[in-house]
Amino acid sequence: MISITNLSYFIGGRALYENANMFIKPKDKIGLIGLNGRGKSTLLKLINGELTPDSGSISKSNECTLGFLNQDLLSYQTDDSILTVAMGAFKEVVDMERQMEILIHQLETEYHEDLVEKLTKLQEKYDHAGGYGMQAKAEEVLEGIGFTTADLHRPLKEFSGGWRMRVMLAKLLLEKPSLLMLDEPTNHLDLPSIEWVEDYLRNYDGAVIIVSHDRRFLDNVVNKIVDVTQQQLVSYEGNYSFYLEEKELREQIQQNAYENQQQKIRQTERFIERFRAKATKARQVQSRVKALDRMEKIDEVVNDTAAVNFKFTFHQQPGRYIVTLDNISKAYGALQILKNTSITIERGDKIALIGANGKGKSTLLRIIAGTEPIEGNRTLGYNVIQGFFAQHQLESLHLENEMLDELKQAGSGKTEQQLRNVLGCFLFSDEDQFKKIKVLSGGEKSRVALAKTLISEANFLLLDEPTNHLDFISENILIQALQQYQGTFVVVSHNRHFISQVANKIWYIEDYQIKEYPGTYEEYDYWKKKREAESKIQPDTTKPGKPVKKQEQPTVSSKPSNGQSLKPLQRELEKVEEKIEQLTAEKNKLEEQMTLPEVFGNYEKFNEVQVAFDKVTAALDEANSQWEKLAMELDERSKSV
Repeated sequence: MISITNLSYFIGGRALYENANMFIKPKDKIGLIGLNGRGKSTLLKLINGELTPDSGSISKSNECTLGFLNQDLLSYQTDDSILTVAMGAFKEVVDMERQMEILIHQLETEYHEDLVEKLTKLQEKYDHAGGYGMQAKAEEVLEGIGFTTADLHRPLKEFSGGWRMRVMLAKLLLEKPSLLMLDEPTNHLDLPSIEWVEDYLRNYDGAVIIVSHDRRFLDNVVNKIVDVTQQQLVSYEGNYSFYLEEKELREQIQQNAYENQQQKIRQTERFIERFRAKATKARQVQSRVKALDRMEKIDEVVNDTAAVNFKFTFHQQPGRYIVTLDNISKAYGALQILKNTSITIERGDKIALIGANGKGKSTLLRIIAGTEPIEGNRTLGYNVIQGFFAQHQLESLHLENEMLDELKQAGSGKTEQQLRNVLGCFLFSDEDQFKKIKVLSGGEKSRVALAKTLISEANFLLLDEPTNHLDFISENILIQALQQYQGTFVVVSHNRHFISQVANKIWYIEDYQIKEYPGTYEEYDYWKKKREAESKIQPDTTKPGKPVKKQEQPTVSSKPSNGQSLKPLQRELEKVEEKIEQLTAEKNKLEEQMTLPEVFGNYEKFNEVQVAFDKVTAALDEANSQWEKLAMELDERSKSV
């Protein structure tokens, strides 16, 4: 369908591509990946004809049509409704509809057989083209990516850039081009919309090429990965997880070949050097010199991975409770966000706040931060020092500062060498560290702002979409930094891989209440899908969205017909329950000790209590797991009676 042959493209003196090759087949679902600045978006523009290659060719079959979603569409505005804009995908059918309206209007005043015949033929053609169902299709796609029915007739210009991008995505999906090119499509989508688009693209009839840093999205959609690396386009048949395994294997083979070749080169050079002056060896020396010149050099593997080896610590330990929200309500006029809801953030919580856009995630984050007026009470815990990261903070960076000077303003008290180490962790070389903020890309500014947030003395972090504009390596660095971070944080994100790596609790807003799932994202996702499946089978009479915590004990029937056989299991369950109560009391006692000034102010005492606390917590987790197994076994036996 599309063939890219010996493509070369330069920006100034720097080669983005040099003799690169790639072939796109009609049903390919391609993930285009690579570090920021390698030329992924440039390649899409070259395919789309917006840019011209310096050499090589991009040839397309005659029937191939292109649809391109890029960040430039954010600026598009019009007074037309979003439904009208989306239906622009059916331009020919819409033109037919207008012609039909004109003919019907003519027939009202002047009736002619030829007009009736013309209208009849046009109606048949309109019906055959699916005209009577096009509005329903447009509505289905728009609602699938997050718009409400009431939104459909609002003018496009009333929506923010991210929502306008969704409209343009809907229009492209409805156009159904032979090749759909999407540049970071998930940046402006919430989780339900991402899942809807995944399903749509998996079943898309044409080819798709996606630039994305959302590895879960790529795993669920693509069947081929193209890595932009060293000015080449390297293909891998499979999804992103397969690519990671295959790339590691290829690089191992390449590195072994490189090392073997280097050893051979060194041996040859030693021979040449040793016998260069001997006339009797002149022929052999000359032969080896020519062999070296003819040798096709194998490149050493460039390691694209990076590990964080810097601990992001703070000196002031907070108390047990970080923030308590009590009977909170929040509304914007008639739009109710939260209503009489209460929840507490405890020390050590790593919370991911997820859900659809418009549910109030960013509002809740500001409420937690104390910057949003509310009804109810927000209480900040003892010794809590708060740090906040959001995309708008990129604008607060001082453009004339060098990035090293910008980090010095974080007030961490770290030495210049420590700050340089931090910047190194965030992939800034020694030379880069003296660049001014104003010359950095959006992704680089994000990394500076994140580094500035993480090195502050904050023991409680609030992070709003921190992975936006980060490539895979930068995202991995952030994951490692947050995994090593000893404090507490709440993060708003739609990046499922990211939250699965950093969160130990999931929050979401449902029925104006803040709901909590006490586990990882993988566990939450399994629970949610199971709940949805069960709700399709039978009506859910319980309050929706109320997850069962580990300590919540389901009712177990104690009166089976053969109750005698269940008694040993019941006694064992009761013993474990007593153990859980004992360990919980011990854990609470240790937590209270950790909040005492004489303990948290003394490093040795605090460390001693912390060790005991960790030991009790591990024992409590084990007891909870044991209780769950026993309760399930008892429940199963009761049912089988």
